[in-house]
Amino acid sequence: MSQHIQILSAELGVPRSGITAAAALLDEGATVPFISRYRKEATGGLDETVITAIRDGMTRLRALDKRREAVIASLQERDLLTAELHGAVMQAATMTALEDVYLPYKPKRRTRAQMARERGLEPLADLLMQQRGRRVHDDALAFITPDGTPKETAVPDSASALAGARDIVAERISEDTAARQALRQLFREKGIISSAVSKGKEEEGAKFRDWFAWSEPAAKAAGHRILALLRGEREGVLTVRLRPDDTAALTLLKRRFLKKQVPLHMQGSEETDSGNVVLAVEDAWKRLLIPALETETMHFFREQAEDQAIRVFAANLRDLMLAPPLGQKRALAMDPGFRTGVKTVCLDEQGALLHHQTIYPHTGTGKAQEAASAVRRMAEQFGIEAIAIGNGTAGRETETFVKGLGLADHIAVVMVDEAGASVYSASETARREFPDHDVTVRGAVSIGRRLMDPLAELVKIDPKAIGVGQYQHDVNQTALKQALDDTVMSCVNHVGVELNTASAELLAYVSGLGPALASGIVAYRTQNGPFKSRSQLLKVPRLGPKAFEQAAGFLRIGTALHDGNPLDATAVHPESYPVVERMAADAGTTVASLIADAGLRGAIRPEAYVTDTTGLPTLLDIVNELAKPGRDPRPAFELFRYADVHTLDDLQEGMVLPGVVTNVTAFGAFVDIGVHQDGLVHISQLADKFVRDPAEVVRVRQQVQVRVLEVDHKRRRISLSMKQSV
Repeated sequence: MSQHIQILSAELGVPRSGITAAAALLDEGATVPFISRYRKEATGGLDETVITAIRDGMTRLRALDKRREAVIASLQERDLLTAELHGAVMQAATMTALEDVYLPYKPKRRTRAQMARERGLEPLADLLMQQRGRRVHDDALAFITPDGTPKETAVPDSASALAGARDIVAERISEDTAARQALRQLFREKGIISSAVSKGKEEEGAKFRDWFAWSEPAAKAAGHRILALLRGEREGVLTVRLRPDDTAALTLLKRRFLKKQVPLHMQGSEETDSGNVVLAVEDAWKRLLIPALETETMHFFREQAEDQAIRVFAANLRDLMLAPPLGQKRALAMDPGFRTGVKTVCLDEQGALLHHQTIYPHTGTGKAQEAASAVRRMAEQFGIEAIAIGNGTAGRETETFVKGLGLADHIAVVMVDEAGASVYSASETARREFPDHDVTVRGAVSIGRRLMDPLAELVKIDPKAIGVGQYQHDVNQTALKQALDDTVMSCVNHVGVELNTASAELLAYVSGLGPALASGIVAYRTQNGPFKSRSQLLKVPRLGPKAFEQAAGFLRIGTALHDGNPLDATAVHPESYPVVERMAADAGTTVASLIADAGLRGAIRPEAYVTDTTGLPTLLDIVNELAKPGRDPRPAFELFRYADVHTLDDLQEGMVLPGVVTNVTAFGAFVDIGVHQDGLVHISQLADKFVRDPAEVVRVRQQVQVRVLEVDHKRRRISLSMKQSV
């Protein structure tokens, strides 16, 4: 454990004390949000990013320990473990280094070198490696076997003996730890990744045309290009190679394994020991090292590309889930369509379904008039305060229709990204919520709810279906799920959850809960009515003190429902209630008055309340929370309006238009400008300055101004720019 702490401290640049505390809390079952929010004194104020890195780092190092134990056990079973080998195994700091140490001793299939050893040629290989300048054919004669020797062990002549000995030498070279490490570095730093179209796949693989004859240094290749190449290879369209210059690799190997310079005319000769070693070096490189290290290096760059794609996806998801909520307002939501009509629902302030019907504003004048009357009637009857319109097919046309009714003068009309709504509508969650309604109604409800509170609605959808990823199906799915789950949990706990209205899906992401306890809370709430205090959570079956400790601070009970303790509506953890009560008592007032009176709060000296268990960081958080109890950290909602463009035909080069960022990738950002086709702002067009990472400039759901550079009608591609200079 102490060695792990030391390694992570060096990797992360974090004091050992913080890592020790965080690791101990994680091992006790504490969650990342809980530790970062309520255990700042223990960790020294480490944030979620660092605590997550500690969690993942400990997992990696423990996996290394487990593999190390397996290697030692294997070596012991075969009586191969020496003190020197044991030391090398224990000192290996990475899985790659450990496997390099183990490689010469690893049980393997029957290789050419193994067959040569079975024919007794190991001593001849030793003679070759000594490189004493001997002519070795005479030495090889001693290894020729008599006539009649079984074929498996027969050595008919000196050439066969030398060939077998070279096989042994080649395997030794390929398993040399230092040589592999040097070549590994050469592959990573100087390797060229190249691709070519597979024979007969030119038409079938047209989407990979850019990669039919491609090459670039692998170290400089963008992650999204590597993932694209590997997808093409996986689909059988491309042949992908990654290797350094042969001459550089062979020079490196000869420098390590040749004891003296061998004249060029002797380097391919079987006459001398050194000449045979040269042949073995070349064989080791081409037959053994290239395939192994090419695969390993491709895996290395693929992992880097996957990590980048996962980080981009997680960042986009965070921005989407923390998008400004409209709030608790009565909404009319529309899932647009042309021939099939516009599915329309009315929702109350909590998102409950009040009414639904299908209108047909796009199928003729008569139907349009009926639709107009229906919308006006619903708006008046249900006190509608906002209209949410899905941005898919017929979305802009439906927006034009609604605005033509004059409702936009006093009701907010908002285009809502409907990505994933169809996934939700067909899900078990939707069926459970609306067992008596079909998918069209459920989809419209989802559109309305995600306007009111994007976070509360999006947790019901698999993040991979929301449409903000980059090559999401090409990356490690386990790592992707972990990152996205971390992101959703972080967002949910950052905002906080209203205990008496939250769905089971939302509660499941609260620190310390999970699906089973979340369902238990909803069931208890249904049977017993609203929670009156946080402490009442302990009455929920199977929700014990540990889960309560982890979850309570992130759960809120609205001021109209809590049972007299205003702290239940704040982010102050119940374990800190006594501290706040002492603050109020010292001020000669109540907790409620302390929250309401800025003057009283301003007189508080947090340092006066420091104890062994409650430090200044927590006390400062408490004072800040009392100033804005239960505040929503998300930005305020801003109404967005598209320009008067509806299709690609409406666009002209040079137009400056408002847009909303829908996806951020490593190569730029996609922006919705209201024409049913997102445009791309390439990374080179994001700003007047050099941009290394698009996430530094834009985020998902950000409202931006873009200029149209080019419209490709045939391929339905729009090139945009955010540069101020033309």
